[in-house]
Amino acid sequence: MRSACLVDTTRCIGCRSCQVACKQSNQLAEEHTKFFAAPGGYQNPGRFSPRTFTYVSYHEVEGAGGATVWTFVKHQCMHCTDLYCAQVCAPRVFRKTSSGVVAYEPDNCIGCAACVDACPFDVPAIDYWDLATPHVRKCSFCLERQESQLDEGEVDGRPLSAPAAERYRRSFQTPACGKACPADALQFGDRDELLAEAKRRIAAEPEKYVDHVYGEKEAGGTGWLYLARVPFEKLGFPMSFEKLDMYQKVDG
Repeated sequence: MRSACLVDTTRCIGCRSCQVACKQSNQLAEEHTKFFAAPGGYQNPGRFSPRTFTYVSYHEVEGAGGATVWTFVKHQCMHCTDLYCAQVCAPRVFRKTSSGVVAYEPDNCIGCAACVDACPFDVPAIDYWDLATPHVRKCSFCLERQESQLDEGEVDGRPLSAPAAERYRRSFQTPACGKACPADALQFGDRDELLAEAKRRIAAEPEKYVDHVYGEKEAGGTGWLYLARVPFEKLGFPMSFEKLDMYQKVDG
Protein backbone atom coordinates (compact mmCIF):
# COMPACT_ATOMS: atom_id res chain seq x y z
CA MET A 1 0.00 0.00 0.00
CA ARG A 2 1.21 3.49 -0.83
CA SER A 3 0.25 5.75 2.05
CA ALA A 4 -1.53 9.01 1.36
CA CYS A 5 -3.67 11.65 2.99
CA LEU A 6 -6.59 13.42 1.34
CA VAL A 7 -7.01 17.05 2.39
CA ASP A 8 -10.46 18.47 1.71
CA THR A 9 -9.90 22.21 2.06
CA THR A 10 -13.66 22.84 1.87
CA ARG A 11 -13.93 21.17 5.28
CA CYS A 12 -10.94 22.77 7.00
CA ILE A 13 -11.99 25.31 9.66
CA GLY A 14 -8.49 26.65 10.34
CA CYS A 15 -8.43 25.48 13.97
CA ARG A 16 -4.78 24.40 13.64
CA SER A 17 -5.26 21.28 15.75
CA CYS A 18 -3.01 19.56 13.21
CA GLN A 19 -0.21 22.00 14.02
CA VAL A 20 -0.50 21.33 17.75
CA ALA A 21 -0.65 17.55 17.25
CA CYS A 22 2.43 17.67 15.02
CA LYS A 23 4.36 19.65 17.63
CA GLN A 24 3.40 17.21 20.37
CA SER A 25 4.02 14.04 18.37
CA ASN A 26 7.44 15.18 17.14
CA GLN A 27 8.37 16.85 20.44
CA LEU A 28 9.14 20.10 18.66
CA ALA A 29 10.14 23.06 20.77
CA GLU A 30 8.09 26.21 20.80
CA GLU A 31 9.32 29.18 18.78
CA HIS A 32 8.55 32.86 18.65
CA THR A 33 6.47 33.63 15.58
CA LYS A 34 4.54 36.63 14.34
CA PHE A 35 1.76 37.30 11.89
CA PHE A 36 2.98 36.90 8.34
CA ALA A 37 1.44 38.84 5.47
CA ALA A 38 0.29 36.26 2.94
CA PRO A 39 -1.58 36.74 -0.34
CA GLY A 40 -5.19 37.34 0.62
CA GLY A 41 -4.70 37.43 4.37
CA TYR A 42 -2.46 36.77 7.35
CA GLN A 43 -1.22 33.62 9.01
CA ASN A 44 0.96 32.50 11.88
CA PRO A 45 3.40 30.84 11.49
CA GLY A 46 4.11 31.87 7.94
CA ARG A 47 6.51 29.17 6.79
CA PHE A 48 8.28 25.93 7.66
CA SER A 49 11.14 25.90 10.15
CA PRO A 50 13.19 23.29 12.05
CA ARG A 51 10.46 23.49 14.71
CA THR A 52 7.42 23.74 12.44
CA PHE A 53 6.72 20.74 10.21
CA THR A 54 3.17 21.74 9.31
CA TYR A 55 1.22 24.98 9.19
CA VAL A 56 -2.12 26.26 7.96
CA SER A 57 -2.34 29.17 5.53
CA TYR A 58 -5.34 31.45 5.10
CA HIS A 59 -6.64 32.59 1.72
CA GLU A 60 -9.39 35.03 0.85
CA VAL A 61 -10.01 34.67 -2.88
CA GLU A 62 -12.67 35.41 -5.45
CA GLY A 63 -14.78 32.40 -6.31
CA ALA A 64 -17.53 31.70 -8.82
CA GLY A 65 -19.77 34.68 -9.51
CA GLY A 66 -17.38 37.04 -7.75
CA ALA A 67 -18.22 35.72 -4.28
CA THR A 68 -15.49 35.83 -1.65
CA VAL A 69 -14.23 32.39 -0.66
CA TRP A 70 -12.29 31.84 2.55
CA THR A 71 -10.05 28.79 2.39
CA PHE A 72 -7.60 27.28 4.86
CA VAL A 73 -4.81 25.06 3.51
CA LYS A 74 -2.65 22.68 5.52
CA HIS A 75 0.99 22.48 4.40
CA GLN A 76 3.61 19.80 5.10
CA CYS A 77 6.07 17.70 3.12
CA MET A 78 4.18 16.44 0.06
CA HIS A 79 6.15 13.16 -0.13
CA CYS A 80 6.67 13.44 -3.87
CA THR A 81 7.41 10.64 -6.28
CA ASP A 82 9.97 12.75 -8.14
CA LEU A 83 12.03 13.36 -4.98
CA TYR A 84 13.48 16.76 -5.83
CA CYS A 85 15.28 16.85 -2.49
CA ALA A 86 17.02 13.51 -3.02
CA GLN A 87 18.09 14.36 -6.57
CA VAL A 88 20.36 17.16 -5.34
CA CYS A 89 21.49 15.64 -2.04
CA ALA A 90 25.11 14.47 -2.17
CA PRO A 91 25.19 12.81 1.29
CA ARG A 92 22.06 10.76 0.51
CA VAL A 93 19.95 12.09 3.36
CA PHE A 94 16.59 11.28 1.74
CA ARG A 95 15.09 7.94 0.74
CA LYS A 96 11.74 6.66 -0.48
CA THR A 97 10.13 3.90 1.57
CA SER A 98 7.98 1.11 0.16
CA SER A 99 4.90 2.94 1.49
CA GLY A 100 5.81 6.10 -0.45
CA VAL A 101 7.05 8.14 2.50
CA VAL A 102 10.07 10.39 1.90
CA ALA A 103 12.13 9.46 4.95
CA TYR A 104 15.41 11.09 5.89
CA GLU A 105 18.51 10.59 8.02
CA PRO A 106 19.27 13.99 9.59
CA ASP A 107 22.62 12.82 10.96
CA ASN A 108 23.88 12.47 7.37
CA CYS A 109 23.11 16.12 6.61
CA ILE A 110 26.01 18.51 5.97
CA GLY A 111 23.85 21.65 5.94
CA CYS A 112 24.42 22.56 2.29
CA ALA A 113 20.71 23.45 1.87
CA ALA A 114 20.55 22.21 -1.73
CA CYS A 115 17.30 20.45 -0.84
CA VAL A 116 15.84 23.70 0.47
CA ASP A 117 16.39 25.39 -2.88
CA ALA A 118 15.30 22.37 -4.94
CA CYS A 119 11.99 21.61 -3.22
CA PRO A 120 9.10 23.18 -5.19
CA PHE A 121 7.06 23.28 -1.98
CA ASP A 122 9.77 25.00 0.14
CA VAL A 123 9.55 22.25 2.75
CA PRO A 124 13.01 21.31 4.11
CA ALA A 125 14.45 23.49 6.85
CA ILE A 126 18.02 23.35 8.13
CA ASP A 127 18.57 23.51 11.88
CA TYR A 128 21.77 25.47 12.48
CA TRP A 129 21.35 25.54 16.27
CA ASP A 130 24.65 23.65 16.49
CA LEU A 131 26.77 25.03 13.65
CA ALA A 132 29.08 22.01 13.81
CA THR A 133 26.25 19.56 13.13
CA PRO A 134 23.48 21.14 11.02
CA HIS A 135 20.45 18.94 10.46
CA VAL A 136 17.66 19.01 7.91
CA ARG A 137 14.20 18.79 9.46
CA LYS A 138 10.79 18.14 7.89
CA CYS A 139 7.55 16.18 8.15
CA SER A 140 8.16 12.42 8.23
CA PHE A 141 4.48 11.52 7.58
CA CYS A 142 4.65 9.99 11.08
CA LEU A 143 6.56 7.05 9.60
CA GLU A 144 7.11 5.51 13.03
CA ARG A 145 3.34 5.34 13.51
CA GLN A 146 2.78 3.88 10.06
CA GLU A 147 5.38 1.18 10.66
CA SER A 148 4.18 0.32 14.17
CA GLN A 149 2.77 -3.17 14.57
CA LEU A 150 -0.20 -4.38 16.57
CA ASP A 151 -0.57 -7.85 17.99
CA GLU A 152 -2.26 -9.90 15.29
CA GLY A 153 -6.01 -9.91 15.80
CA GLU A 154 -6.06 -8.59 19.36
CA VAL A 155 -5.83 -5.40 21.41
CA ASP A 156 -4.88 -5.52 25.08
CA GLY A 157 -5.30 -9.28 24.94
CA ARG A 158 -8.84 -9.06 23.59
CA PRO A 159 -9.59 -10.77 20.25
CA LEU A 160 -10.93 -8.62 17.42
CA SER A 161 -12.86 -9.48 14.31
CA ALA A 162 -11.01 -8.93 11.03
CA PRO A 163 -12.95 -5.72 10.17
CA ALA A 164 -12.45 -4.35 13.69
CA ALA A 165 -8.74 -5.18 13.59
CA GLU A 166 -8.38 -3.34 10.28
CA ARG A 167 -10.21 -0.26 11.61
CA TYR A 168 -8.06 -0.27 14.73
CA ARG A 169 -4.87 -0.68 12.70
CA ARG A 170 -5.73 2.26 10.45
CA SER A 171 -6.62 4.44 13.43
CA PHE A 172 -3.44 3.47 15.27
CA GLN A 173 -1.24 4.18 12.24
CA THR A 174 -2.91 7.44 11.14
CA PRO A 175 -0.48 10.40 11.35
CA ALA A 176 -0.91 12.64 14.38
CA CYS A 177 -2.31 15.55 12.36
CA GLY A 178 -5.01 13.35 10.85
CA LYS A 179 -5.99 11.96 14.24
CA ALA A 180 -6.40 15.47 15.65
CA CYS A 181 -8.57 17.00 12.91
CA PRO A 182 -12.08 17.68 14.31
CA ALA A 183 -13.56 18.64 10.93
CA ASP A 184 -12.80 15.40 9.05
CA ALA A 185 -10.73 17.43 6.59
CA LEU A 186 -7.88 14.89 6.65
CA GLN A 187 -8.37 11.28 5.60
CA PHE A 188 -5.47 8.82 5.75
CA GLY A 189 -5.29 5.57 3.82
CA ASP A 190 -4.30 3.88 0.58
CA ARG A 191 -3.47 6.37 -2.18
CA ASP A 192 -5.50 4.64 -4.89
CA GLU A 193 -8.54 4.47 -2.62
CA LEU A 194 -8.21 8.12 -1.65
CA LEU A 195 -7.88 9.19 -5.28
CA ALA A 196 -11.09 7.33 -6.03
CA GLU A 197 -12.78 8.99 -3.05
CA ALA A 198 -11.62 12.44 -4.16
CA LYS A 199 -13.01 11.93 -7.66
CA ARG A 200 -16.25 10.58 -6.20
CA ARG A 201 -16.71 13.78 -4.18
CA ILE A 202 -16.03 15.94 -7.25
CA ALA A 203 -18.55 13.98 -9.32
CA ALA A 204 -21.16 14.07 -6.55
CA GLU A 205 -20.84 17.83 -5.91
CA PRO A 206 -19.36 19.51 -9.00
CA GLU A 207 -20.59 22.90 -7.80
CA LYS A 208 -18.52 22.53 -4.62
CA TYR A 209 -15.16 21.44 -6.05
CA VAL A 210 -12.90 22.38 -8.95
CA ASP A 211 -12.34 19.36 -11.19
CA HIS A 212 -8.77 18.79 -10.09
CA VAL A 213 -7.20 16.52 -7.48
CA TYR A 214 -3.96 18.29 -6.69
CA GLY A 215 -1.14 15.81 -6.18
CA GLU A 216 -2.50 13.14 -8.50
CA LYS A 217 0.13 14.00 -11.12
CA GLU A 218 2.05 16.98 -9.73
CA ALA A 219 5.68 16.22 -8.82
CA GLY A 220 5.20 12.73 -10.22
CA GLY A 221 2.31 12.10 -7.84
CA THR A 222 2.39 13.08 -4.18
CA GLY A 223 1.44 11.40 -0.94
CA TRP A 224 -0.78 14.34 -0.02
CA LEU A 225 -3.83 14.93 -2.21
CA TYR A 226 -5.99 18.06 -2.15
CA LEU A 227 -9.53 19.10 -3.01
CA ALA A 228 -10.60 22.75 -3.22
CA ARG A 229 -13.48 24.96 -4.31
CA VAL A 230 -11.21 27.40 -6.21
CA PRO A 231 -8.31 26.79 -8.64
CA PHE A 232 -5.19 25.72 -6.80
CA GLU A 233 -3.03 28.49 -8.24
CA LYS A 234 -5.21 30.94 -6.30
CA LEU A 235 -4.21 29.11 -3.12
CA GLY A 236 -0.49 29.42 -3.80
CA PHE A 237 0.11 25.85 -4.98
CA PRO A 238 3.00 25.52 -7.46
CA MET A 239 1.79 24.61 -10.93
CA SER A 240 5.20 24.33 -12.61
CA PHE A 241 7.89 21.85 -11.64
CA GLU A 242 10.96 22.92 -13.59
CA LYS A 243 12.94 24.07 -10.58
CA LEU A 244 15.63 21.40 -10.91
CA ASP A 245 16.78 22.69 -14.30
CA MET A 246 19.33 24.89 -12.54
CA TYR A 247 20.94 21.97 -10.72
CA GLN A 248 23.38 19.26 -11.60
CA LYS A 249 21.54 16.22 -10.28
CA VAL A 250 23.46 13.82 -8.10
CA ASP A 251 23.95 10.51 -9.91
CA GLY A 252 23.31 7.14 -8.34
